[in-house]
Amino acid sequence: MIENRFNLIDEPWIPVVDAGRVSLMQLFSHPEYRALGGNPVQKIALTKLLLAIAQAACTPEDDDDWAGLKPEGLAIKCLEYLDKWHGRFYLYGEKPFLQMPVLNRLIKDEEPKSFGSGFYPDVPSDNNTILNQAQLERKLGDAEKAVFIITMMNLALGGKRIHKNIPPLTPRYQGKTVSAKSAPGLGNYVGYLHSYLIGDSIQETIWLNLLTLEKIQGIKIWTSGLGAAPWEEMPSGESCEISMQLINSYMGCLVAMSRFMLLKDEGILYIEGIQYPSHKEGWFEPSISLDRGGESIRALWLDVDKKPWRMLTSLLSFLNAGNQKGFECLQIRFGFQRVKLRDKPIGVWSGGLKVRGSSGDQSVKQDDDFIESYVILPAPNSITGEDRSRWFSGLSEEMNEMESLSKTVDWATVSYFKNQNKKAKEQGEQASNLFWQLCERRFQDLVSACGDADQAHAMRRTFALFALKAYDTYCPKDTARQLDAWAKNRPNLSKYLKNPGKEAA
Repeated sequence: MIENRFNLIDEPWIPVVDAGRVSLMQLFSHPEYRALGGNPVQKIALTKLLLAIAQAACTPEDDDDWAGLKPEGLAIKCLEYLDKWHGRFYLYGEKPFLQMPVLNRLIKDEEPKSFGSGFYPDVPSDNNTILNQAQLERKLGDAEKAVFIITMMNLALGGKRIHKNIPPLTPRYQGKTVSAKSAPGLGNYVGYLHSYLIGDSIQETIWLNLLTLEKIQGIKIWTSGLGAAPWEEMPSGESCEISMQLINSYMGCLVAMSRFMLLKDEGILYIEGIQYPSHKEGWFEPSISLDRGGESIRALWLDVDKKPWRMLTSLLSFLNAGNQKGFECLQIRFGFQRVKLRDKPIGVWSGGLKVRGSSGDQSVKQDDDFIESYVILPAPNSITGEDRSRWFSGLSEEMNEMESLSKTVDWATVSYFKNQNKKAKEQGEQASNLFWQLCERRFQDLVSACGDADQAHAMRRTFALFALKAYDTYCPKDTARQLDAWAKNRPNLSKYLKNPGKEAA
């Protein structure tokens, strides 16, 4: 008999800011834990797991039921649920957590795959080239292995690094290919941007993002409704009855089972699991942002050169009552609509992993990287009615003006070099990127100021100085020729700095 050991309810494994690693029991017992740690994809995966536990433990009927539950009530329900299902949360044993023991029988002639560095939701290829320290293979502890498995379920990279020539677990299943499809939370292209509301604690964050039965039933793609957590009854194959219920339920968004895995020795047995449709086929997760206004559904993808905070107005476009177009994130809209009376600020976190695809493989190369942003919004009860419209309009206007500033910096830098008969497309882009990096330091102040037009406009001087600093950094004036080009092309920002309200007064 295989020994049951390392239970995720009792053993510390979840990275938490200022607390190190904690167990599931500790997390739901301590309301003071502020935020999840780890890299952005680990935060997404762990948030999904905690939401899955919460939804399985206590899914409210409607918003009134949700409001009455409160974070502390939800935490109690989760602890009761974990106590009931304690035996299903062992990392090792006869029924290892989210793993498929049948792989031990099917994969006999191949060695387990390496975890690689353990940072990415992927295993390294057999001929993996080590380019930097972060790519070195590491020996993972049980806590790190648990996080790795959770991350792979929802955000595994697509590719050919799975074990080969393994027959499908579901008889007559026709969907198996040489190259495994990427996990639904990552997407088939460069990587989805995921967004969540953030409260004062992890418990409050889970409560804020909890969906009600009313909302789940209202999203027509989940024909199986909430669904059951896979650890309660694991799928037996790629398209068995339980797998099909996961595809057609909200629980499949939270714990996708897109890879079938089994920890073995110091590695992992690893094959493609359940395949999900893409957003273009109508399947989506509420934490990603989609634009359904055109002929085809568009997703908001990750962009290393455009941090998520720059997309805040897109995520909050529902605050503008007259705007029925553009991207929409249901996770943010549902959560924000029911906290109208909240008298404390509320956070919006967005992030993910930028990847690239080639010949059926997804990988992290060149400038690909983890991306995340966290912005604190004013208390919802302070931006209702006309105040809300004024705040959102002010923020939208200032963001549009900053976009124009960025283009001005780019154009001015390129013109500076053209005046000296030099090509400078890259310098223009780099100057623009530096401008945005400088703006990021003060963006939170702008968000807080946008309820007052004069305060928001007063901040323009700061952003104008950032634009000039970016230009000066990439356009030196050491020689007479450089000085002439610098003076000729240095941006004139007087129009941006002019305050129409003051002029009218």
